[in-house]
Amino acid sequence: MTSTARRLAEIRGGGAPRRHNARTIAALTGNPGCDRRAVLDSAGADKPGLAERVGFPARFGQSRFAITRGNAFEAQVKADGGAELLRLVAERLGVDPTGPATWTDLGAEDRGDPPDATGQLGRAARSRAALAAAAPAGADDPAALFDHPLLGLDVAGQRVHLEPDLVAARLAGRFHVVEIKSFPVIDGQADPGKVAAAAIQSAVYVLALRELLAAEGHDAALVSSDVVLVCPRDFANRPVASLVDVRKQLLVLRRQLDRMARVDDLLARLPADFTADPSTDPERLRRSLTSVPARYAPDCLAACELAYFCRHETRAETAALGRPVREALGGVATVAEVLALAAGSDPGAPGQAEAAALLRAAARLRADALAGQPA
Repeated sequence: MTSTARRLAEIRGGGAPRRHNARTIAALTGNPGCDRRAVLDSAGADKPGLAERVGFPARFGQSRFAITRGNAFEAQVKADGGAELLRLVAERLGVDPTGPATWTDLGAEDRGDPPDATGQLGRAARSRAALAAAAPAGADDPAALFDHPLLGLDVAGQRVHLEPDLVAARLAGRFHVVEIKSFPVIDGQADPGKVAAAAIQSAVYVLALRELLAAEGHDAALVSSDVVLVCPRDFANRPVASLVDVRKQLLVLRRQLDRMARVDDLLARLPADFTADPSTDPERLRRSLTSVPARYAPDCLAACELAYFCRHETRAETAALGRPVREALGGVATVAEVLALAAGSDPGAPGQAEAAALLRAAARLRADALAGQPA
């Protein structure tokens, strides 16, 4: 075990780490300036347990019913060697859905308990060999479907293993990531927020697959930026496939990953007694967490288990009101300063002069409105 791995194990309390997935990477890259989340995710810390221990339990997450429904829908569309899935994907890509195809279950050896680090490496190697062998495709080569391959991606200096639902190769001459979700498409429309979340998660898989092929000497452009999203149609379990263009998400993801600090740099800035062990005394845990800078924004409430703790911590700061408000206030850090400037106090810094003028004008407009005077 390296010194970095040993330190991360000490931070989380020595238990098994919680693995990164596309959802956590999407959330992490959505807020790359948050050192607190970067440290905890790098250590594989039990964030729900931490939130519970410090008195701010997470209020979101998938229900068991939703997970069961999602697993059942995925099993349904993958039945019979993926015959229905191949038809859906091929028709959506505009190719013959009756052509020959191969089906490879790359996760078959890991059914049951989650694989340990050795098992992950073996499955990642199998996935790499199978996917690399599928490219480039000849004109007579059959389509190839790869169920649950294990891909890799470097996140803040650490290698993270990722598991897309399916990769379809040799369809329309490209590789396509296929993501299966259980939220419905009703009258041709799906929940925009859920589609956006699926798009950024799928972009994580596309980036990892492109890096795999490039490392094997193939053109990364073989991996299409059009992801196939498979969902239930209307209120039944009949699947329907849609294409989602993730080029924009790929640009954001690549830029955010490049900006993220390396784990070693983060660890060097931590106090020597920092801990994220949920069995630790709650007061010590709170002190440890507050010793690492966070970057709270209201968006965190839907993406991070510690969001309510961080919101409480920043309740007197303008950051708690959201990034647009914080940026519009031009560096005014606290609500108390905002109220003082609106009341006519002199700006404490040269950069606050413009914000002060806007706040005073807003205060006058509010006073006129309350007095019933026209603007």
